[in-house]
Amino acid sequence: MVHSMTAFARQAHDADWGSLQLELRSVNQRYLEPHFRLPESLRDLEPAFRESLRHRLARGKVECTLRFEPAGAAEGLSVNAPRLAELARVLSEVNQAVTDAAPADSLALLNYPGVLESRGPDPAIVKAQALALFEQSLDDLVAGRAREGEKLAALIRERLVAIEGQIAEVRRLMPQILERQRAQLLERLETVRAELDPQRLEAELALLAQKADVDEELDRLATHVVEVERQLTQKGPVGRRLDFLMQELNREANTLSSKSVVASTTRCAVELKVLIEQMREQIQNIE
Repeated sequence: MVHSMTAFARQAHDADWGSLQLELRSVNQRYLEPHFRLPESLRDLEPAFRESLRHRLARGKVECTLRFEPAGAAEGLSVNAPRLAELARVLSEVNQAVTDAAPADSLALLNYPGVLESRGPDPAIVKAQALALFEQSLDDLVAGRAREGEKLAALIRERLVAIEGQIAEVRRLMPQILERQRAQLLERLETVRAELDPQRLEAELALLAQKADVDEELDRLATHVVEVERQLTQKGPVGRRLDFLMQELNREANTLSSKSVVASTTRCAVELKVLIEQMREQIQNIE
């Protein structure tokens, strides 16, 4: 199934300890290129996010934005009363043992490890929820890329049908084109026919007809069309392969144009190049 590289996903979670919002945006890029904007308190989640992206996506520039808003009541500082009581007991013993010991002030007590605590949500709970939110958003992003990919595949198939029509039209016109070319050449040479060797003239006409014969180019165009259709049904990333096939299609269309000797094949060659360019523009967004 064809996947686009363009999609957007957003998930949010509200709890008594605060809220999380996570957004994922992806656009076309030659390789997988993730960018993260995370709160400082959740910065250590980036490796897990990056690894998850690597397993689910092959190409695209992906921007991940995570916002964390703690609940108002969850923020602030508090004193660990049991810890402070234990510290006070120890200080009392010190004062009894060392009579000239300097008394500890309040700030010194607060600076003692474990006495002053930050009142807020459990970091483990917040990180676990952020990871779950990321996976949900990534599921949505992949699904969105798949839906967009279906639309791109449909547009490409429309152009493939049109290309097949142009190939069929050139094949239908080919006998007339060769005969018309021969007649035009004979008319131009009529004034000097007497001076030319008839056998040499026939040889030159045969050579010109051979150069104008585009059966080989038409066959290769048809083969490439079949291969593009096959790639659209493959699993996994196919964008680079499709881009290569567009180059091959364009090469054959250019050859057809260079061999054109009448307006009919020129118009067909131009139409082919337009259709191929339209497909190429769509394929730039395919993973």
